[in-house]
Amino acid sequence: MSNNDLLFELGGEELPPKSLKKLSQALLDGMIAGLQDAGLNFGEAKAYATPRRLTVLIRDLDSRQADRVVEKRGPALLAAYGADGAPSKAALGFASSCGAGFDQLEKLETDKGAWLIFKQAVKGQATAELIPDIIRKSLAQLPIAKRMRWGAYEHEFVRPVHSAVLLFGNDVIDAEILGLKTGRISFGHRMHAPGAIELNHPNDYVEKLLAAKVTVDFEQRMGQIETGAQQAAIELGGEAHIEADLLEEIAALNEWPVPVVGNFDARFLELPKEVLITTMQSNQKYFPVKNAQGGLLPHFITFANIESSNPVSIQQGNERVVLPRLSDAEFFWKQDRKQTLADRVESLKSIVFQKDLGTLFDKTERVTGLTALIAEKLDADVALAKRAALLAKTDLMTSMVGEFANLQGTMGFYYARADGEDISVARALEEQYFPKQSGGEIPRAPISVALALAEKIDTLAGIFSAGLIPTGDKDPYALRRATLGILRIIIENGLRLDVVELLDAALEQFSHAFNKAETRQKVSGFIFDRLRGYCLDQGYSGDEFEAVLAVNPTRPFDFWQRIRAVQTFRQLPEAESLAAANKRIINLLKKSEQAVSAAIGVLVAAEEKNLLAAAEASESDIVPLLAEQNYQLALNRLAQLRDNVDAFFDHVMVNTDDVALRNSRLALLSMLSNQFLQIADISKLQP
Repeated sequence: MSNNDLLFELGGEELPPKSLKKLSQALLDGMIAGLQDAGLNFGEAKAYATPRRLTVLIRDLDSRQADRVVEKRGPALLAAYGADGAPSKAALGFASSCGAGFDQLEKLETDKGAWLIFKQAVKGQATAELIPDIIRKSLAQLPIAKRMRWGAYEHEFVRPVHSAVLLFGNDVIDAEILGLKTGRISFGHRMHAPGAIELNHPNDYVEKLLAAKVTVDFEQRMGQIETGAQQAAIELGGEAHIEADLLEEIAALNEWPVPVVGNFDARFLELPKEVLITTMQSNQKYFPVKNAQGGLLPHFITFANIESSNPVSIQQGNERVVLPRLSDAEFFWKQDRKQTLADRVESLKSIVFQKDLGTLFDKTERVTGLTALIAEKLDADVALAKRAALLAKTDLMTSMVGEFANLQGTMGFYYARADGEDISVARALEEQYFPKQSGGEIPRAPISVALALAEKIDTLAGIFSAGLIPTGDKDPYALRRATLGILRIIIENGLRLDVVELLDAALEQFSHAFNKAETRQKVSGFIFDRLRGYCLDQGYSGDEFEAVLAVNPTRPFDFWQRIRAVQTFRQLPEAESLAAANKRIINLLKKSEQAVSAAIGVLVAAEEKNLLAAAEASESDIVPLLAEQNYQLALNRLAQLRDNVDAFFDHVMVNTDDVALRNSRLALLSMLSNQFLQIADISKLQP
């Protein structure tokens, strides 16, 4: 069986830049899945993507499927024959459905039963016959929110398509893809090399397109853009401010990226740098230029999709376009500061947060109360914490945030400082939204922590109380992110806060009708589901999480200390034996019909007396360790009980006929189990 390389390129009009990489990966994944389902072997599989094409290159692909035997299972052997020994209707029907006679059926016997089966040798198809349908299916499954039609075509795609290359080795696979007849003709850069490019083999693709001013490798283009931007910034005496999302978007906008430097009036540097960055990045797709101190220089770097003979005109055009944007931002900055944030509190009454939960003003009042409670627990300045909560949402009423929603919180910081608010209040206004993305920075200052937690807990509790529980991918209030933020803030700051206690305080503040107990249970479950994900992401196992969850700790940092201790404990040589013993103990206690006595009575065997003495000693030793929440040392101390526990189970019959003795032994085991259960249920640990 010979192997060849496969190339598929779909060319057309400019694809949505923010979707390009996702579409490219989805096409690659779909084709890989199709080849695997067809039983075809292949080597490297790579996707290429530019604004005007989606491409997949498969190396060393089988030229045809291997011949195989298809096996169909029919009725059970017991139902295959009638009382007279003749084939039953079920058996004859099965044979007919297979296109075979009854005498062509075989028997399959296993330890689970016996059946009639039909085996048929199927000759493998040529790969060239399979590929078109694999491609069509992959294109149909692309994550396209809204497909379009064009011209008189009935076919639909995200954008109109004009060409389709489909090569298997040197040969074209003749097919129709989205109404296009496949061939070997691609096209280069629209301006620099718009003519047809004949491809003789998939190996020609990258180099021939590169010669036609198209860099087809998306990652390579991103690298070119980043390098080009930094080199241009160095020549300006600075460093390009490059964010990953914008870098990816610019790569999706250009087939042949060429850096272009631009300048703007230095007076705009008086604006907060975040305003300038947002204006240049979001509106114009420019990279700002920073100085060595992290401030901005009055320059930007953008990318053209052509090598212009008059680059100055491109520069001037970009400078001309950004000027009104910066002027608008300057106007907003000046106008907003004519009114303090405190003056805007009353206007929060005009904005509905959620119909059952009231306005932003109502939310502010609730968050203020919750922030004060948390601040008190953190020994923070309660007055400043309440001030931060009062002003927390007021920047939403400014023109700047109205124009640039992503600057909420950030503008709160700048306007608070301009109003003369305490620096801790100003920082809290910005950091209430931390972390802003997965793995992002969390607030550290006490007032910022108090406000961030209060804001998130109020939203979480409130949205659940209104019955808007996240389902599947739908989470319009970003409750999963908020909950993970709550957990990270508490755990990573090492705070002794009880998340269920804070939840109860939040629920008490709502005045609409809802089932408080049911909501409490649902929110608590949601929180601990997120905690599970967080712990698993940090390298802890599912059974370690379950071991701690079983004892119901409601302080996330305390939970974190316990699971760390459990993970360390299970590495000890005593762990497996003690986990098994605890499992046995719990089963014995569950099955006991007689209530376990609180007091341990008479014990007769030396092994049980030794275990009692050892358990009493360990109980005395772990009390101060548990008080310090030093769970690791406590479990290390309990690990020393293994020999006594093993000896007990090797020589002592718990369920003796002597009721008093049985109850004493059960009480001893209960005492032992409870020592472990003060930390975790180690019986949950799997061998």
